[in-house]
Amino acid sequence: MKKFVIAIDGPAGSGKSRIGDMLAQRLGYVHISTGIFYRAIGWKADQHQIPLHDIPALQALIVHTAITFQHRDNGNTAVFLDGKDVSDNLATNEAGILASKVSAIPEVRQGLFALQRRAGQDGGVILDGRDIGTVVFPDAEAKFYLDASPEERARRRFLQLQEQGLAADFDRLLMDIKQRDYDDTHRQTAPLRQAEDAMYIDSTSLSPEDVVSVMEEHIRKILQKIH
Repeated sequence: MKKFVIAIDGPAGSGKSRIGDMLAQRLGYVHISTGIFYRAIGWKADQHQIPLHDIPALQALIVHTAITFQHRDNGNTAVFLDGKDVSDNLATNEAGILASKVSAIPEVRQGLFALQRRAGQDGGVILDGRDIGTVVFPDAEAKFYLDASPEERARRRFLQLQEQGLAADFDRLLMDIKQRDYDDTHRQTAPLRQAEDAMYIDSTSLSPEDVVSVMEEHIRKILQKIH
């Protein structure tokens, strides 16, 4: 069976990462959440106290940054930044906000574009992000736009943080999500939008299993057309 590129785009907290993991397990594909690249650069810039308006410094930071992944025994993927496991650091809400800010910088997106493209060039991969189906892989064989209401996305994040034993404020989370939605859809370079040939899925009232089943059925139809 031909293995191709599957693109999953959508706003923050819509479930792209979890759905990508589940779909990858079903299909035997590799899943890469491309937002982790922006979280890593945003977090590293913050740690080095590099102002986000200092474009040359950010470009140099990207050149001297190594991002690698390791699969854990529990099925999760550990993220290593310059050889250090920063998985927990990059999972914070603050890291997500920094990611949204640096992703709005054209030079940063351009610097990371080649890394993302290279990650999926051989097929058999699921990439999720904000501009996979529109910019990184406009020729992806299967594209999805995964959405959910801001309130539902804030609720999911609230429960996730509670399960991790971290402090969570629902109203703050909701406000942050709405701000990130605005930032992501209004940036000048590669704003968040649904690709014309992407399948739209509103997961507000759907379970992850339901979403994956819908995606699998759509992929089967695409395979039938190819063959």
